[in-house]
Amino acid sequence: MTGRPPRTETQSSETDAPVEAVVAVLADPTRLPQWAPAFADQVRSDGKSGWQASKDGRDFALRVATNEEAGTVDYLRHVAPGREGGAYIRAVPRPGGGSVVTMTLPLLPDVDPADTAATLAQELAALTSLAEGS
Repeated sequence: MTGRPPRTETQSSETDAPVEAVVAVLADPTRLPQWAPAFADQVRSDGKSGWQASKDGRDFALRVATNEEAGTVDYLRHVAPGREGGAYIRAVPRPGGGSVVTMTLPLLPDVDPADTAATLAQELAALTSLAEGS
């Protein structure tokens, strides 16, 4: 540890859903409001940038980087000139079946890290529930 405050919050959750089911939910960004309503109220396809999301009436371009073989899906948006950031999600096989889902979110300067941790826990629970129902 360098003594600097953390810049990210990372949590994981186990699920009986296989990696493929988790990635299928994640790879469809229109489902984001179902499991991550704090991030987006709506996501729609945009022929120019790929996806357009909105939160509290504000629109933003969203890039979804998916690697099904690796079990990774990243939701990225423009955060500064020449920089993207967002949620980084990994699903890996769990011994004995199912999967382990890990998500890393940035900590925002004006948000209490405990609030980000609580939101992340809720999002993981909702995501794994959706994947189990798929």
